[in-house]
Amino acid sequence: MFGGIGMPELIVILVIVLIIFGANKLPQIGEGLGKGIRNFKKATKEKEEIEHKDKENENSGEKK
Repeated sequence: MFGGIGMPELIVILVIVLIIFGANKLPQIGEGLGKGIRNFKKATKEKEEIEHKDKENENSGEKK
């Protein structure tokens, strides 16, 4: 599944996380993780758009 991590290992990890953080904190942890991933994707996408615009500006400057 994840390069050697199977279902039994994932269940053990989930149980450990439940013991450490408790069931009440899991939604908050998931929300924070989701926001972090979303911000990372947004930042990488914006960087690609900026690089693409810079290349277009360089190409249009060379043609004139």
